[in-house]
Amino acid sequence: MKFVCLDMEGVLTPEIWKQVARATGIEKLAMTTRDVADYDELMRMRLHILESEGLGIAVLQDAVAELGVLPGAVEFVEWVRGRCQFAVISDTFYDIAAPLLRQLGSPTLFCNRLEVAPDGRITGYSIRQSQQKLQVIRALQGLNYPVLAAGDSHNDLGMLQQADIGCWFRPPEDIAQEYAQFEVLDGFDELRARIEAWMAA
Repeated sequence: MKFVCLDMEGVLTPEIWKQVARATGIEKLAMTTRDVADYDELMRMRLHILESEGLGIAVLQDAVAELGVLPGAVEFVEWVRGRCQFAVISDTFYDIAAPLLRQLGSPTLFCNRLEVAPDGRITGYSIRQSQQKLQVIRALQGLNYPVLAAGDSHNDLGMLQQADIGCWFRPPEDIAQEYAQFEVLDGFDELRARIEAWMAA
């Protein structure tokens, strides 16, 4: 049995923080790990902006409620779950991701948690484990699962390097060029074909 692991935002769903930026009118909140490679730096910036503007968890949850998953994602997840083990590995947060996961049929999700005060203020965030994406892949391999992983951004690099097969999925051109050792897939049809070839090998 083999395991497929995918990033969530930019692969299966739109970027949550871009929707938050649209909803709040705060352009800087649209930045993602495609723009800022250091995730801790990115999150500290986001939380500082939210605190400065008096915005709490509700604005994130409302933004997610307006999002659907990317076209073809539901059908793809159903297809892959019928053929091998599957999990989503993301730097998002359980506190806001649930509506999107339900649309995808509630696959297993490895991600993080926000620290939320009783009044809804976001006071911090809790990372499950340092380099969690890489560590999930390594743990699955330790259980003798071969793993194919796909992602679209800097924060996916560790898991792509650790996986038996690592692929970019619709990455920005500069990232694809900088890490050209990974195959670039341009949509779910190409990802499906890559998985089928891997399963048959």
